[in-house]
Amino acid sequence: MSSRKFSIVSGFFLQDDQVHATPATIGALPPRFGLVDDSPECWSKFKSRIAELNDNASSGTTYKVFFLGRHGQGWHNVAEAKYGTRAWDDYYSKLYGDSEMTWGPDPLLTALGVQQAETARTAWLKEIPNGMPTPQRCFASPLHRALSTWQITFASDESFPQVMRKVMILENLREEHGVHTCDMRDSRSLIERNFPPPTYGFELGFTEEDAVWQADVRETKDHIKGRAQSVLDRIFDDTEETYISITAHGGIINGILAAVGRPSYSLPTGGVLPLVIRGDDV
Repeated sequence: MSSRKFSIVSGFFLQDDQVHATPATIGALPPRFGLVDDSPECWSKFKSRIAELNDNASSGTTYKVFFLGRHGQGWHNVAEAKYGTRAWDDYYSKLYGDSEMTWGPDPLLTALGVQQAETARTAWLKEIPNGMPTPQRCFASPLHRALSTWQITFASDESFPQVMRKVMILENLREEHGVHTCDMRDSRSLIERNFPPPTYGFELGFTEEDAVWQADVRETKDHIKGRAQSVLDRIFDDTEETYISITAHGGIINGILAAVGRPSYSLPTGGVLPLVIRGDDV
């Protein structure tokens, strides 16, 4: 696998403005997913511009469009809001739940989380007839909340193209791991029972048991950035397709942002962050 230098091509989406993009103002799913151009031909012009970038790129340079989706609200999100981030990080995240809810291991979506994924599906269904490019490859975290979000958003509607209704599960797309029980994953066998083939596929070498989560060591931001870089390298190496969907978590999404040289972005649960990413061979 080769290594690349990645960067953001700005000017397409509200969210790619590193200075003025404010997640709380933009929201989870802004009109046109944040595309700045609001003309009737906005998506056809966008696709033409992306094709032009690739057609005119020098050898070793490729442009891809990523739709980075964060899972809908999970029970761990409710628990952190209930206890506050400091108490959550210091104590409650190490438990499996309280008298009101269970958040570990691998918590489920709440009713609101399901609704957020349904809202994302509605947003896609609204824009596709307007010419919005659809993902040609889908990738997802192995954690239940991410796979459920992907399932509700894409797999549950047969009007989406067939290629959009299959997903590859990558270990490196999981959330920041260690210490917090919500970031433990289920066994491969259990994941496969809940999310069966052929809709769901596992990357080669995906282990039966969770081999990375540790009860006493929290993953560092540098490590997250490194595995995000490996995901980008893999996608740029192994896929010829231009339009890519990733359904994952806030931590790994910010790892991807770090790998492409931009600040973190507090994407709301159920939100989608679209980015044009340039990859240059090094």
